[in-house]
Amino acid sequence: MRHTVVRRSAVTVSAVSLALLATACGSDKPADKKDEPKSAATSAAPAAKGKTDAEVTALVVTQADLPDQVVSAEGAAKAAGQSAQATVDKADCKPLMQAQSGLKVGAPTGSGRTVTKAKPKELPANASAEDKLKAGLEALAGNQTMVALGSYDAKGAEEAFASLKTAAAACAGGYTVDDGGDKVKFLDVKQGAPVAAGDEAAAFTLTMDLDGGDKSTTHFVVVRKGNALATFYSFGATATQPKSVIDAQVKKLG
Repeated sequence: MRHTVVRRSAVTVSAVSLALLATACGSDKPADKKDEPKSAATSAAPAAKGKTDAEVTALVVTQADLPDQVVSAEGAAKAAGQSAQATVDKADCKPLMQAQSGLKVGAPTGSGRTVTKAKPKELPANASAEDKLKAGLEALAGNQTMVALGSYDAKGAEEAFASLKTAAAACAGGYTVDDGGDKVKFLDVKQGAPVAAGDEAAAFTLTMDLDGGDKSTTHFVVVRKGNALATFYSFGATATQPKSVIDAQVKKLG
């Protein structure tokens, strides 16, 4: 788990009622007026239906969407598989742990995931060994983001979004993830820089306790658009909020 973790509304249609006025001409009697009763018909749009795994996977960002990143759906699938049996010491924090690992949050009808990593700096052909080593270390420390996408029936995406916000508040004091004996401790969960995307979005930072007393700040962002929910968990020595990845993924959702 060390690098895995470190790693709307019914539409209402109204029919406008028409009033018909009958007027008698050339009569001494007052004209008879009859008003047709007004009627309004309302119909609610059917509840949203979630997409399948294959349909969701086709909506996940790829290398073509992020030319400045190295994108690996295979790597994400492997990481999520390794974390499938992970546990967390506080039940309220489970949604966060799931999202961090690219696992399903709530009950999506379909899901997909990928991992993105900033491309290493290109070096000239005659670069020195020292320059190559420095570039390699920078690449290792660079921002990596686990991207997970889920599609839900009805209000499932809204409920999953709410569960993540609730978990973040409940786990502000931290929690520990145990993946087969490999424990990762998060010291706190705080509000992150605001994100304007989709129908609703929330951002958080998490402080991870590393070996030797060192600490690392990771970034978690969740965006809901319609009945789709996208989560972004960024980690690394120089982790930052993955704006370009978020923008590309939300754009692909339409």
